Amino acid sequence: MYISSNNLRTKILRHGGPIRVNFGGFVPLSTIDWRGRSVCTLFLRGCPIRCSYCQNEAIQEGEDYRDIDEIMLMITESAPYVSGVVFSGGEPTLQKDALVSLAQRVKGMGLAVGLQTNGMFPETLAALIDGQLVDRIALDYKTQWEGFSGIEPGMGCGTGENYRKNVDRSIALCRKAGREGRLKEFEVVVTVFYENADYIREISEKIGSIPFVLQQGEHKIGRANRTAPDITHGEYICTKRNLQANHPPLTLKELKKIADELGRTVRIRTREIGEISYESDWRRRAPRKRKR
Repeated sequence: MYISSNNLRTKILRHGGPIRVNFGGFVPLSTIDWRGRSVCTLFLRGCPIRCSYCQNEAIQEGEDYRDIDEIMLMITESAPYVSGVVFSGGEPTLQKDALVSLAQRVKGMGLAVGLQTNGMFPETLAALIDGQLVDRIALDYKTQWEGFSGIEPGMGCGTGENYRKNVDRSIALCRKAGREGRLKEFEVVVTVFYENADYIREISEKIGSIPFVLQQGEHKIGRANRTAPDITHGEYICTKRNLQANHPPLTLKELKKIADELGRTVRIRTREIGEISYESDWRRRAPRKRKR
């Protein structure tokens, strides 16, 4: 059984009145959040998984509730310059009622809807897909190395095993919707580090022909003040420099080497070059072998 988040959503979304949005931020124009489109990106606050490398750590928790009309005004002001809206986070599917309501309004404006999610809440994905409210889903698959021990206590998410069950259900929902023509675009993204490279083949085999993105990861120690609250600023800087020196991001060459073991075409995303399509060396060698 996958976990239910009804009680959690009730707690964070409703304050005795209309649905409100726990707001995390807004980018009025982006050309990197949806391949081939100019979009605006809305970040929803709150996430049950505490990835240490999260680039949006500041909105993993906390409250900044806004009326939906205020959020829609931001989107309306961007509408003349974009063709879609991407919902990100945090984890946007945590706020099911708010996300569904926003998606309905965005679709009513004639804009496409994209979603970036960790797959934790498949029931939210089902509501969006069944309501024909989402055009693109990018599922950021979390590996076991990324720290299920970092799942926030009291968030109703349980163990890493629960996450895996939920993300498998989310992938199955999206795969089925894609086959039936109810979801136009779906891809699985993995943020790659030295420590989790061994999980990549397992994930690739699990998702089959679903488009696969290998994303260059970068270590952070943003949670040092939680794990070591007495750390001084100087100690923090020293620790950060040592971490970055000893664990630099994987290079494009190293990411290609990982991709070569998969025997499939992937997209590789790095800070230096952006995103490229890469056909593994195994695939390139195969035709030559068949000619012998």
